[in-house]
Amino acid sequence: MQHVNVLGLILAGGKGTRLHPLTKERSKPAVPFGGKYRIIDFVLSNFVNSGIYSLYVLTQFKSQSLLQHMGKAWQFSQLLSDQYILPVPAQMRRSEKWYQGTSDAVYQNLHLIELSRPELVAVFGADHIYYMDIRQMIDFHQKKGARGTVAALPIPVSQAGRFGTMQIDADWRIIGFHEKIARPPEIPGRPGWCLASMGNYIFETGVLVSELRRDAARPDSDHDFGKNMLPEIVQEMPIYAYDFHSNAVPGELPHNRGYWRDVGAIEAYYDANMDLRSPKPALNLYNYQWPLQTAAYPAGPSRYSADTEGNVGRAVDSVVSEGSIIYGSEVNRSVLGRKVFVDRGATVEESIVMARCHIGAGAKIRRAIIDKNARIPAGARIGFDEQQDRERYHVSAGGIVVVEGFRTPIPTASVAV
Repeated sequence: MQHVNVLGLILAGGKGTRLHPLTKERSKPAVPFGGKYRIIDFVLSNFVNSGIYSLYVLTQFKSQSLLQHMGKAWQFSQLLSDQYILPVPAQMRRSEKWYQGTSDAVYQNLHLIELSRPELVAVFGADHIYYMDIRQMIDFHQKKGARGTVAALPIPVSQAGRFGTMQIDADWRIIGFHEKIARPPEIPGRPGWCLASMGNYIFETGVLVSELRRDAARPDSDHDFGKNMLPEIVQEMPIYAYDFHSNAVPGELPHNRGYWRDVGAIEAYYDANMDLRSPKPALNLYNYQWPLQTAAYPAGPSRYSADTEGNVGRAVDSVVSEGSIIYGSEVNRSVLGRKVFVDRGATVEESIVMARCHIGAGAKIRRAIIDKNARIPAGARIGFDEQQDRERYHVSAGGIVVVEGFRTPIPTASVAV
């Protein structure tokens, strides 16, 4: 990649309504993932690992949790003026309304681009799970002489109804956008496959600024990149699709390449977490050439202890984060956050248990998501009686039980057994 000044704008203001109740008190990018991370850690790690250090994170709804996490995990020193990761709350500088769409979010922050004066602007979403070397996308953009480039995920045509899709020519220049249609145009030479937009874009700065101003002046626009801006400008200038499957992250194994998950709904979020349990997980959290950065908290190592009756604590095909104690209990095919205590005789199966939860003695939990700081009573049964679960908790359309937590931990007796 030729040296080029790149500014990253991260769109992190979505409500995440389909992830309710996990987004009841936080925005979607702040939702915990994989035991010790937050969803936003993926896009920020991708930028930093790609050598792009000038980043603004545009926030909006329920941003307190996200801001606290960024303050702990994503602070650069002030020695270099071009290295910063700064949250930018919605300020209504150009409108008295909240952001109306993705392009409006960037338009209302044009002053950030003007202050930075970059050659390229990378506009990326903050709510997907994936690894990506953004330098390779920039290199593709420059080689094509593109004015804009869209990260594209090849998917079977049968899945296209859930995504915005693109029509391309043989050189991968985009010639059309389609919003969630059942039979989009196929990839040339690949029958049965089409291209879904990942919602990640690279633009020449002048092009982006002029097109944002044009879109903002249109009263009939929804002010969205994929729905309004890009369908128009692909007819006027060279905008290319970048094949995400061609992106080779350093240190990544072949079977991990191309992993990308939209975790915008409870089932998708649950499945992406469950992907981590396998002996050969599709998403590799242990690639130290492409580290996934997050906040560090003081906690001891995880521990597996026998109770007073000799029942041994154990975890099988599970992710167990630091500070967690499995005390004479069993954890199977699950993901545990930091400082989780699973008391004697309890079983946790195919579940996500977030940080600082206490699972009472003899409790049985199956196919559930337990939010942070929750306290599950001794002997409780979750995930076995759907009618009873619906009376007490939120149950998704796919039958996953979501137990709400608390904003702060409930004081408990010492668990240093």
